[in-house]
Amino acid sequence: MADEQAAEELDLGEEKSGKSKLIIIIAIVAVLLIGGGVAAYFLLMGGDEATDEEGTASEQTAEAEVEQGPPQYIDMKPPFVVNLPGKPSLLQIGVSVRVRSDEMAEFIKHNDPMIRHNLLNLLSGADAKALKARETKERLQSEMLQELNRVVTELQGPGEVEALYFTSFVMQ
Repeated sequence: MADEQAAEELDLGEEKSGKSKLIIIIAIVAVLLIGGGVAAYFLLMGGDEATDEEGTASEQTAEAEVEQGPPQYIDMKPPFVVNLPGKPSLLQIGVSVRVRSDEMAEFIKHNDPMIRHNLLNLLSGADAKALKARETKERLQSEMLQELNRVVTELQGPGEVEALYFTSFVMQ
């Protein structure tokens, strides 16, 4: 009987230490969860402040666009017409450009002869067969915009041309 009592005491002691370990583990998990919640709260609150700063920056950008003015589209009349080697041998392109200021619109109109000269030189080197593909037309559009902005920079214009659009594109 003494052995049975000793075994029962040992078993009870093991259960008590198991329960103690379980309580300690639960307490540690609870502390970690609370700490994680607090850390998440501060991180999220800090994110709101960063968002406020980003919002202020976007408001400033919007104000700068308002100062520049609404977009203005300028038709470059008459259309550009060039002879191409091979067939088709004629290319006619209608072009409009987008600017944001009255000064830039006036600059484009005033310097139309030089702009047309440079763009016609660029167009005359185009490959007629390649221009049938959309990618080639988009590349030509990009090259024309770059050339136009190069001329504006060379002439010390008051800004830059934002975009160039084909309003007509005819090959014969």
